[in-house]
Amino acid sequence: MLGPSGSGKTTLLRVIAGLNAPDRGRVYFDGQDATNLPVQDRRVGFVFQNYALFKHRTVGDNIAYGLNVRPRHSRPSREQIRARVAELLKFVQLESLGSRYPSQLSGGQRQRVALARALAIEPRVLLLDEPFGALDARVRKDLRRWLREVHKETGLTTIFVTHDQDEAMELADRVVVLNEGSIEQIGTPSEIYDQPVSPFVISFVGEAVALPVNVEAGRVTFGDRTLHIDTHGLRSGPARVFFRPADIAVATNGAGELEGRVESLRRTPAGVRATIAIDGYDQTLEIDSPLDQAAALGDRVPLSLANARIFTVSDTKTDYVDAGEGI
Repeated sequence: MLGPSGSGKTTLLRVIAGLNAPDRGRVYFDGQDATNLPVQDRRVGFVFQNYALFKHRTVGDNIAYGLNVRPRHSRPSREQIRARVAELLKFVQLESLGSRYPSQLSGGQRQRVALARALAIEPRVLLLDEPFGALDARVRKDLRRWLREVHKETGLTTIFVTHDQDEAMELADRVVVLNEGSIEQIGTPSEIYDQPVSPFVISFVGEAVALPVNVEAGRVTFGDRTLHIDTHGLRSGPARVFFRPADIAVATNGAGELEGRVESLRRTPAGVRATIAIDGYDQTLEIDSPLDQAAALGDRVPLSLANARIFTVSDTKTDYVDAGEGI
């Protein structure tokens, strides 16, 4: 579940866990209505952003907590609990740290302990609420890769809440994009990135520039320039054309749909990213170019669009048209 702060991600996660009651609607686990099931009967593993580990308990005792507090009739024996803790410590690659306390661990290690504790109860659903939010970028990247392997090994249905699009795109099989309490789009990472259904999705997932245009009689204009974008099914009126840095390039034939001046250049792993001031537009945009095709600072350059997406501006509805490749 991907979305900005305040979009409803954590609230929805807590409804699934049984920590919040829904105002309406039902919650189903594998076809079973779980809406009125208490938390302890849902068999949900929950990993919080701040780890929520017991500071006065060892790593092993933290992992064992969910098993130790089960009702007597369903509680495993002490030997079984010790065996389960040892198994999980090995699984999360902390087998030599079971006797330490959380304060003696790094942030990444504490997050692994929190995950092991959630797995200890053998949940049927694993919920993670921005679990890597407090970690530095390198540790987050390593833990994302590791969590993906954990998911493959366990096969657990896992719901991961984040505002970080890189995490969502790297980890998810399906992404749910939320905005102001509503679902904007559900799809694979490729569908979300390549086929956004709303201005919010294309703006929030990846980088995008919105160019104000007008649609009239099947023609898209920006000032006195015509943009070659398919408007089939689109109403006439004001609209916005969205495109990403990779979707706009210096026109090789010298005749572009737009024109601008190079204001700055910076090196990227893939080549050069140029900041362009577009004629007739009060904002700059960025384009990516290979090293051997990069313009010089101050150059005036013609630009052509590819993969542009256009949305009409309406009080009641936003239409979407994919302009397609090579436009």
